[in-house]
Amino acid sequence: MAEPEPFIHLAGVAKSYGRGAKAHLAISDASFDVMPGELACLVGPSGCGKSTLLKILAGLHSIDAGTVTIGSPANPFDPARDVGMVFQQPLLLKWRSVLDNVLLPAEILGLPAAESRDRARALLALVGLAGAEEKRPYELSGGMQQRAAIARALVHDPKLVLMDEPFGALDALTREKMNLELLRIWRQSGKTILFVTHGISEAVFLGTRVVVFTAGPARMADNFEIALPRPRTLDMKTHEAFGVYTRRIYRQLGME
Repeated sequence: MAEPEPFIHLAGVAKSYGRGAKAHLAISDASFDVMPGELACLVGPSGCGKSTLLKILAGLHSIDAGTVTIGSPANPFDPARDVGMVFQQPLLLKWRSVLDNVLLPAEILGLPAAESRDRARALLALVGLAGAEEKRPYELSGGMQQRAAIARALVHDPKLVLMDEPFGALDALTREKMNLELLRIWRQSGKTILFVTHGISEAVFLGTRVVVFTAGPARMADNFEIALPRPRTLDMKTHEAFGVYTRRIYRQLGME
């Protein structure tokens, strides 16, 4: 049987901002694959190129060297249609209901209104917000607002979901709960997700694989699969295998 093809393939990707002596190297020689349905975590310090890489995958930035392939001839990829984005802040429009916020991508893409509304309601139920459809964002907690943002990212049925520090602004307890919720949503939706984080423990807990970036100058330092069993539970963070993975990342970041 033929080996499955990667959904995302990066080889020797480099990206700089500016020119000449003022050029800033954002990414140096990033090479890794992400298989369909993976939840891959990108971890590293601020300014190491993680968010830049997400923008490249979203079709918002070009590259200076290397190759980026997403999808295949049999499964073509259109960034304008096939990407869902979740940011650190929910970025919900305060004058729209939760349901209407979730519907925004479908409206922008001109998708059928009735089908999209049904899908939005189903997604709100999936993320635990059934009954909150007509509320305004200010009536929701921070964690609930991020649940709505995740539903919004899924409403147009994208092939790839890019998440840029989506839980970074939440308190520690809510963040742990959202980690568990994200794993449940990922398992039920079957989406391919790239998740950017500064949190080493968070990356190991969530990821099917972890890609490590270091700063000064930005470079990809490691890329490895996480072979912890699923479903993941919080007590796994006390297991020796979990510690082995986190220490590997600490070493790459010069923290051990």
